[in-house]
Amino acid sequence: MTTAMTPILEIRKVSKFFGGLAANSDVSFDVQLGTIMGLIGPNGAGKTTLFNCITGYYPPSKGEVLFKGVVMNGLQPNQVCRLGMARTWQKVRPLAKMTVVDNVMVGALCRTNSLKVARAIAHEQLKVVRLDHKSDFLAGGLPIGERKKLEVARVLATKPELLLLDEVMGGLNPAESEEIIQLILELKNLGLTQVVIEHDMKAIMRLSDRIVVLNSGEKLAEGEPKEVAENPDVITAYLGEAVHA
Repeated sequence: MTTAMTPILEIRKVSKFFGGLAANSDVSFDVQLGTIMGLIGPNGAGKTTLFNCITGYYPPSKGEVLFKGVVMNGLQPNQVCRLGMARTWQKVRPLAKMTVVDNVMVGALCRTNSLKVARAIAHEQLKVVRLDHKSDFLAGGLPIGERKKLEVARVLATKPELLLLDEVMGGLNPAESEEIIQLILELKNLGLTQVVIEHDMKAIMRLSDRIVVLNSGEKLAEGEPKEVAENPDVITAYLGEAVHA
């Protein structure tokens, strides 16, 4: 049983090898229930690969992933999702010829066999992301900002306890990014635990309770946002010498 004092997600010395390349190497950290963990690092640092290992798209070469105290190694993505852990993708790919609400129903059908119930869940989540006014639009006609919201709604419809967001603000203008930031904070207030990959440092510092920094597949640093921003190794490897906390 997961409590507020125990991690909902435990990453224990996870490594992922592709031939002789170590995309992740002995990465370990915990995510506490009800918090937002930021995951940052340069391009190629292994962030998305780690998400793939956590959610069953790749089997870890070494180490363990535990969700609510249960080892996830060997489970398929659909099994992981049904257990309550779901993720978004960097490149959103809505079912373009289906309506917005039908797209979200696809996620809801993870939890029910009833189309009526799935539609009700879909409308509920579209309200959460403030996209209910577009429910009957074709998903392929949405601009990028609304596609990102649709991606989040589709994942929320699976009723996750842990949500992993992979660059959900990528490609958005400042106003669109602010809407996503507010959405993430609202989801936290509803009790949803989140792990967020993001390159927008101002956003990740605002959002995160703790931050893990990856560099060349290894964990470089972990701590509260201010602590990470002031870490000389992080500044050198990722933030740049000119950045100040």
